[in-house]
Amino acid sequence: MRILYYVYQLCVALPVFIVSTILTSVTTSLGCMLGNGHFWGYWPGKIWSHIVCNILLLPVKVEGRENLQPGQSYVFVANHQGAMDIFIIYGYLCRNFKWMMKKALRKVPFIGFACEKAHHIFVDKSGPSKIEESINEARHTLKDGMSLVVFPEGTRTYTGKVGRFKKGAFLIADQLQLPVVSLTISGSFQVLPRQKGMFNFVKRHTLKLTIHKPIFPETKGEENIRQTMQSSYEQICSSLEK
Repeated sequence: MRILYYVYQLCVALPVFIVSTILTSVTTSLGCMLGNGHFWGYWPGKIWSHIVCNILLLPVKVEGRENLQPGQSYVFVANHQGAMDIFIIYGYLCRNFKWMMKKALRKVPFIGFACEKAHHIFVDKSGPSKIEESINEARHTLKDGMSLVVFPEGTRTYTGKVGRFKKGAFLIADQLQLPVVSLTISGSFQVLPRQKGMFNFVKRHTLKLTIHKPIFPETKGEENIRQTMQSSYEQICSSLEK
């Protein structure tokens, strides 16, 4: 069965993935340039993510959507297990949001241009002033119910375990006094771990997204950032251990 699944990936899933990626990028870019970036910056990506998960025959489970309130902006923070994390969040979180991503991703053909036109936030770590610009852009974005998604580890894991968090996302939440929502992703590492790369064979495994209860700010400043970051880390790890 594994060999048949690999053949299916090469002959069916890969061509569909390539075509749907290009179409999604072009649709997003054109739609955002014509107007209504909130719509075109979200829905094509959401549909694309469903296509990718379905064409790879990957079951997806979601828990905790009832923890989110309509119209509320959140800073979502998630563990980063592998390449499939993007599709789990984009396709199944069911909230309009902007990604905070590495500046290098802007150079990815089609996708980078589409992300730029959709006003996703590229983080430039070349200096304090550039980082501050990224934070200011996020501050401008997080209004009217728009949310932000960040991988606070900053990179995909090599082991499947949760790495050390960086405080950028929690700093933004603290400055804007927005609730932080932890997202636990499990199964993605088993499907396509980092060491195998993006275009190697995937393994069939259930993908699970757990949406935890929001962590609301109690104070403002370094102590609030530290406590929120610790609470979020513990929430994410608690679901991985089940």
